[in-house]
Amino acid sequence: MIKTILIPVDGSANSDNTIDYGIYVAPKLEATLTGLHVIDVFLIQGPMMTDISATVGVPPYDGFFEAVETPLKEKADAILKHFEDRCRAAGLPCLAKKNIGKISDTIIEEAESADLILMAKKGEHFHLKEGGLIGSVAEVVIRHSGKPVMVIPETFHEIESMGLAYDGSAPARKALELSLNISEKAKWPVTVLIVSADAAKAATLSSQVEETAQKGVADCEVVISTGREADEILKFIREGSVELMVMGAYGHNRLREWLLGSTTSTIIQKSPIPVLLIR
Repeated sequence: MIKTILIPVDGSANSDNTIDYGIYVAPKLEATLTGLHVIDVFLIQGPMMTDISATVGVPPYDGFFEAVETPLKEKADAILKHFEDRCRAAGLPCLAKKNIGKISDTIIEEAESADLILMAKKGEHFHLKEGGLIGSVAEVVIRHSGKPVMVIPETFHEIESMGLAYDGSAPARKALELSLNISEKAKWPVTVLIVSADAAKAATLSSQVEETAQKGVADCEVVISTGREADEILKFIREGSVELMVMGAYGHNRLREWLLGSTTSTIIQKSPIPVLLIR
């Protein structure tokens, strides 16, 4: 059950788009929103301290860090006020938090008390490349938070239906359960996509989906296709029949797990709609 949604906000256009999705999704799930702005500790204490000490040979003057930190806090306050104003205008309850720390670590820590994280695919700190495959802190959060993460694209589209890529793995089974739960709550029909050239395996996976779906009242159907997994999922997305794609963050292969998953990373990078990832 999703009751609390965490949205890291940094003031970028993509971050603002993530707020759009949060405001759209929260009332459908009867969830509250928490906006989090993280002041990057390295902007205050990292390279500046090293550069000044190495060049001058003495530590920074009294009040130096305060002079650096003050405008960053003022920027954070403005970003969070914008978040609160957006929520208030939509009539939604919200909470705003401001922390100082390493961005990904702080988001992961705050996510412990959340049920879902909404993150822009490319935020203000896209250049940091903490995650390599996605090119942002998003991958680090996906890999280490242990919470569902919805990766938000650059443009907003209302969600009226959802898709689920299902391969029978443990993350996929969790994704199926969450998808059916969301489907019942938000009244979004879910189409489960199974990609397999093995007819017997596809039939087994389809039976798993149907058995699970019968426990609830979600509107669920199964579609089976063959081909390369990432290509088939992207084709399904681009056909435009769903506005949200759900999938397990990892597959069966250990190397793929370490690299986030080649299929997963490809979908995140190329999908024009939000991708909800379940670990």
